[in-house]
Amino acid sequence: MPDDWTSVDTETTVILFDGACNLCSRSVRFVIARDPHAHFRFAAIQSEAARRICAERDIPASTNEPNSIIVIAQDRVLERSDAVLAIAARLSFPWSLLRVLRAIPRPLREWLYRLIAMNRVRWFGRSASCMMPTPELRERFLD
Repeated sequence: MPDDWTSVDTETTVILFDGACNLCSRSVRFVIARDPHAHFRFAAIQSEAARRICAERDIPASTNEPNSIIVIAQDRVLERSDAVLAIAARLSFPWSLLRVLRAIPRPLREWLYRLIAMNRVRWFGRSASCMMPTPELRERFLD
């Protein structure tokens, strides 16, 4: 886990997300709107691109499940709350200030992440299909 996420070259940063989850799809749109330099690329965890990326980096299948968000930058792989905070650190102000939440002990952050992940479908719903990017955003998505 990189302690200094801000030193990671974001030109190679990919976010893997559950493309059928309404919360996840909304989160991707949120990130896109606050990523003016288009640092992030995206792929639904269910996609062939995500399977290929995970296989190339030996990311275990248990990690590559829809209730986990994964951030891959060069040889670094972050998941769950670490991934969320790494994404926040790269967003425009004031969202980048959320990086201070790394001071919260990981077990507490992970507990909160898992609580939301376990209830996200009940709270936010699920789509019958993966999110379809608009033509102008298509280049930001892999696959």
